[in-house]
Amino acid sequence: MENSAHNSTIWAIGGGKGGTGKSFLTSCMGTHLAMQGVRTTLIDADLGGANLHSFFGLNAPRHTLADFFEKKKPLQEITVHSGIANLQMIAAPGASMESESINHAQKLKLFRHIRSLESDNILIDLGAGTHVNTTDTFLLADRMIIVTSPEITSLENMYQFIKSVYFRKLKAIFKTHGLTSLIQDIWKNRSTYGIRNLKELIGHIRQSSPQMRDIFDQEMGGFVLYIVLNQVKTPRDIQIGENLKSICMNVLGLPAIYAGYSRYDEGVKDSINKREPFMLFNRLSPVVGEIRTLTDNIIAGTGVTVQRELRNGGL
Repeated sequence: MENSAHNSTIWAIGGGKGGTGKSFLTSCMGTHLAMQGVRTTLIDADLGGANLHSFFGLNAPRHTLADFFEKKKPLQEITVHSGIANLQMIAAPGASMESESINHAQKLKLFRHIRSLESDNILIDLGAGTHVNTTDTFLLADRMIIVTSPEITSLENMYQFIKSVYFRKLKAIFKTHGLTSLIQDIWKNRSTYGIRNLKELIGHIRQSSPQMRDIFDQEMGGFVLYIVLNQVKTPRDIQIGENLKSICMNVLGLPAIYAGYSRYDEGVKDSINKREPFMLFNRLSPVVGEIRTLTDNIIAGTGVTVQRELRNGGL
C-alpha cells in the first residue's frame, strides 16, 4: 500500500513481546536511512509504553499522538525533529492511552494520515501484544518486520504474533470474498480432508478452484515477513533466524526472509543509558554494521545466508 501522493514506504516493526529491542532497532534503522539522505519519519505506536524519543536524547515531546486523537491535530503538525538531518518523529503519549482505547474510526483516520505524511520512509514502532489495532497497523505496512531475541519466551511470543497477523489477514480476505462459512466448515472437518496445519488449509482452498487460487494469489501478493534477530550471543543463535524462516514457510505457508541479526553488546546499554543515538556515537561497533546490513537487506528484499555468516566468522 505505497502512498501514491508522496511515494512513501511504510515499515512496521513488531514482535509481540516487549524487551526484544524493537524501539532500539527502529531508531537505528531510521538513523541509517536518514544518513543516506532519505527523508524518514519514525512513529512511536507503543501507546502506554512510549520511549522511542529517548533513543535520541529527547525529553518527552510536548505534542504526541494524544493530540491527534483528542485534539484533532494532523500528524504533520505533531512531528518533532530528532536532531539528525532528514529524521523526524511522532511520539506516543506515554501512560495516558492504550491501544484498546482507539476505536475503528480513529484507527482508519490514523492510517489515512500516516499515508499522507511527506516522507520517503515511515517506520512504525509497535507495542507488545496482539490487539487487533496492533495487528492492523502491522498489516498497513509495505515492509513487515518481526523482531525477536533468541530467548524461548521471545520466540514463542513472536510465533503467536505472526499467527495473529496471519489470521487477521485471512479473516479480511474471507470476509471480502464471502468465504468465511466455507473456511470454517473445511477447518472443522480438516481430518476428513487430511489437513494438519494452516499451510495445508490454504493449499486445499487454492486447489479447490481456479477462482480460489486467483483470490489468494491476488490478496497475498507481496505479503512477506522480514525476520530480525536481536541480542544474539553465539553462532548457534544466528541459526535461529533461519529456523524461524523455515517455520513460517513450512507450517504457516508464509513467505519470510531472514533479513539479519544484531549481536548482544554492552555498548548498546551504555548508549541507551546516556541517551545517545547509537548509530552516531558507536560507529566502530560491529552492531552498527549489522544494523546497516539488515536495513539494506529489507530494502532490497534479500536476506542473510547463515552458512556464509558462520564461515566468515559471524560473532
